[in-house]
Amino acid sequence: MTYPLAKKTAKTSKKLLCLFGAFALTVSSFSQALTIIPSPPEVKAKGHILIDFTTGKVLAQGNADALLAPASLTKMMTSYIIGKELDSGNINNSDLVKISEKAWAKNFPGSSLMFIEVGTEVSVELLNQGIIVASGNDACVAMAEHIAGSEDAFAQLMNGHAEQLGMNSSYFENSHGLDSQEHKTTPRDMATLAMALIRDVPEEYKIYSQKTFSYNNIKQYNRNNLLWDKSMNVDGLKTGHTSQAGYSLVSSATKGGMRLVSVVMGTDSERARKVESKKLLNYGFRFFETYTPYKAGEKFATNRIWMGDVKEVDLGISLDTPITIPRGQRKNLAASFELDQQLEAPLAKGTVVGKLFLRLEGEDIAEYPLVTLQEVNEGGLFSKLVDYVKLQFVN
Repeated sequence: MTYPLAKKTAKTSKKLLCLFGAFALTVSSFSQALTIIPSPPEVKAKGHILIDFTTGKVLAQGNADALLAPASLTKMMTSYIIGKELDSGNINNSDLVKISEKAWAKNFPGSSLMFIEVGTEVSVELLNQGIIVASGNDACVAMAEHIAGSEDAFAQLMNGHAEQLGMNSSYFENSHGLDSQEHKTTPRDMATLAMALIRDVPEEYKIYSQKTFSYNNIKQYNRNNLLWDKSMNVDGLKTGHTSQAGYSLVSSATKGGMRLVSVVMGTDSERARKVESKKLLNYGFRFFETYTPYKAGEKFATNRIWMGDVKEVDLGISLDTPITIPRGQRKNLAASFELDQQLEAPLAKGTVVGKLFLRLEGEDIAEYPLVTLQEVNEGGLFSKLVDYVKLQFVN
């Protein structure tokens, strides 16, 4: 059977259901059939998380809030600050940075390096690539000193940005991620940082897909092996490894308009971090989709308005409504709305008058402010009088 969408007044308390596009809800054994979604894959790591970038929907997680050593994943925060400083004009890619003794490559034996030398001048652009592509600890110290005067001061900047981004479990003591007692983060916080890089500093993020970097006659390859994997479109982000942290990888990939962010921390090998990350990304793309059932300004329903120069007003939303749902579930999506007031003129365009709910299998999965899509002015004296009389019976 098909139930048409009924009109709603302030006196009506029930939610009105509609099938997207047709404004009707079809109830049948076919539409109510459940789509089988397997459990997330087992991930051999100390902690992991998989998130949809657009909606923030968590698709898989395990020990996502465990405090772990980030190793070179730390450089994502250093890079984020560099991107913000470039955007604000506080620094420029052409700036030359004089390499201090603290930033000298010889201070970091056996670790990842850009191989900069004390006393030389290196551009911000090259140092930035050295941090992201070559994972240079020396380049991190050079940029920390250039931006904040000292690495200690830069660490304060890192913690300040972490707080602003809602990375409530993270604490940074240095710019590069070599093991330090209190230097900790979580897979969830690393996902938050990865999404901030993609969203807030897109020009900075572009460097993360760069596969090679050469400096001082030394060619180095990006350690994110997924960049070479032709079976998926990975365009970032960062690897990390120390003996304490294990092998970690934060990655992001796109497919069919959907972007996922995966964090795998503390695997046993370089190969394992790639395998486990790919496992998560494939699971997300295979069994979920990001879908926008309603666009901003699109009419959702028409409702009676009293005392106006028109009898009805269109209702909709002021923002798009992207949601992440299991594949095959679009047909089971339904919408409903509730008014929080009786609609009486005058009403300005964009006035919030209630809420729009998106539902799947009988549960609300998202809600948005419901707004008027047109301005409605007061009606004439006679029409207002008629509406006033009618309202006495309605109420």
